[in-house]
Amino acid sequence: MPDTSPTRADVLLAAATLGLVVVAVAADQQSPGGAALAVVVGAVLGGLVLCARRWPLPALVATAVVILGYYALDLPPVGVAAPAAAVLYRVSERGRVVPATVVAGSLLAVSVVARLAEGDDIAVVVGTELGSEAALLLAVIALGDAVRNRRSLRAALVRQAVAADEERHREAARQVEAERLRIAREVHDTLGHTMSVITLQSAVAREALADSDPAQAEDALAAIRSVSGSAMAELRATLGTLRREPGPREPVPGFDQLPALVDGVRRGGLAIDLRIEGPVDTLPAVVGSTVYRVVQEALTNVLRHAEATQVTVTVRATPGRLALEVVDDGRGGPPAGDGTGQGLRGMAERVALLGGTVETGTVQTGSTGTSGTAGFRVSVHLPLTGVAA
Repeated sequence: MPDTSPTRADVLLAAATLGLVVVAVAADQQSPGGAALAVVVGAVLGGLVLCARRWPLPALVATAVVILGYYALDLPPVGVAAPAAAVLYRVSERGRVVPATVVAGSLLAVSVVARLAEGDDIAVVVGTELGSEAALLLAVIALGDAVRNRRSLRAALVRQAVAADEERHREAARQVEAERLRIAREVHDTLGHTMSVITLQSAVAREALADSDPAQAEDALAAIRSVSGSAMAELRATLGTLRREPGPREPVPGFDQLPALVDGVRRGGLAIDLRIEGPVDTLPAVVGSTVYRVVQEALTNVLRHAEATQVTVTVRATPGRLALEVVDDGRGGPPAGDGTGQGLRGMAERVALLGGTVETGTVQTGSTGTSGTAGFRVSVHLPLTGVAA
């Protein structure tokens, strides 16, 4: 809401309006008796200038009435444009251009008719005085409207700047949150899988030592060393990103490392059948990385919760689409509520970023006609069109 208190400019305009009347009275020698009344009316006009900021339309109407009354009392001529100029400016500045124009036109029309009725020369009234008065009135109205438009434009620019700044802050917050979630997924996937493999291989090594089978124990320890080294490399890369450290980064695991991932788990005694169908050599890197992480998380859940002996991993690439399915013959049901639900959530978030879908649930394994066992299935569908290579 604009400030409606009179300003220094209003006071100066009010004084100028009163001064205009005083000068007209001083220059007029024909009606000295009306000089005091003219000054009083001039003071009223000046007061209306001060009121125009708070009550623009009432002040404009009152100014028009006072000007007409001024001339009706046959007081010294001061014109109609100059006494009304300040109020017309304030009215148009407040966005009331039409009322200001109507009042200004009415004052000019009344003035012309009155001058012609008194017998003044039409050429002087219409050709000279009317033109100058009309020009002054239009000028102050246009000035007020221009000031209002400029002020509105400035306010709009300020609002746009504030909105843009708020949007930048929101976007920065969204990016920070997205990066936080990405890092959380990477750490979870890396550590979760690594610790599961280490736990499994440690059990294998202990059993091998108990059975006096040093070769198998050595293989298990080698697998632990290998998976631990890979995990440390990935964690160093993640921490390097957080610290913005210069230098080469460890590449993100991709589809070409999927067989090595499966072999590392397979060495712990879990039978894994990896099936790759269709053209996978030209998969976009982001799709390959997502497939790797989904399989990694699915195998981690199998090791930790499923108590399975057989897992089938099927990757099927068709034109424009990739399907991934991981099925185990374990006890079925979702992972226990010990934090692994975060892994399934992270898996769904990864796939959703590429516009894909994830379905998980219990499946019946075993031959048709037999009782079979309840296993767990992870099914992922990823689009290949519109994904950057």
